[in-house]
Amino acid sequence: MSPNTWETFLARIMTLGVNTLQGLVRIVLIVALAYILVKLLRTGVTKLEAFLIRNTGHGEPDLGAVAKRIKTLLGVLWTISSGLLWFVVVLIALSQIGVNIGPILAGAGVVGLAVGFGAQHLVRDLVSGFFLLLENQIRVGDIAIVNGTGGVVESVTFRTVVLRDQAGVVHVFPNGSITTLANATMDWSAYVIDIAVSYKEDTDRVVAVMQRVAEEMRKEPEYARAMIEPIEIFGVDNFTDTTVIIKARFKTLPSQQYAVGREYRRRLKRAFDSEGIDLGITPRVATRITATAATS
Repeated sequence: MSPNTWETFLARIMTLGVNTLQGLVRIVLIVALAYILVKLLRTGVTKLEAFLIRNTGHGEPDLGAVAKRIKTLLGVLWTISSGLLWFVVVLIALSQIGVNIGPILAGAGVVGLAVGFGAQHLVRDLVSGFFLLLENQIRVGDIAIVNGTGGVVESVTFRTVVLRDQAGVVHVFPNGSITTLANATMDWSAYVIDIAVSYKEDTDRVVAVMQRVAEEMRKEPEYARAMIEPIEIFGVDNFTDTTVIIKARFKTLPSQQYAVGREYRRRLKRAFDSEGIDLGITPRVATRITATAATS
């Protein structure tokens, strides 16, 4: 081996060693910078969590449930963001040691495109579910109407909302397909009642009886907790051919409106009977029709 060849070999070895050392130093610096970014990101997520708990917990009966829901949502956000950050760090580190990351990026792009087309409905459901839970639009146990179907909420996940109606039928709605959502038990519930009485009745007297029955219920411990406000009587609301309609409303704890409303109707019927108040309902009269056979 000639001296020039030996010198060229040593120069290449030295160049390779220097380049490798520089690459390793750059990788260490990149990893250290990524570590700092992860720490800053974690601090930001923690502060965001405290901010959301503080500002979305107003009027919530169970602050522990609020905190648990927000921690779950931000946990998912943290996992996605940190995973994406470290994926970028790995690609940059590979490029520093001479690995061509072009095919990797191209392959990741193709896979991402295929997954995007194949799972677009799933991604839509997950994104919709994230904001559904973050905004606390419905909770398990609420009475809700989703896309025109009403029932009790049995499950709320990132992908679906599950309702069970009064007939026991379970309805599953992908979050991305929910176009209309009504919650009958958010913070408080209401029971609206229409009372039909005869035209001849004094409506002020009827209202007084309605208020008395409602106050009697509120004095009982069983209903005092459920009825958060006195009955609201709006007054005469409508007329029919034979009756006057008086509208009223109860405000109750969530999901307690039907128990209170049904008991109030039962007691109001007894009170009207004792006071002689006519509900304006014409009783059915059974009519017997006798057919006479014609004789020739």
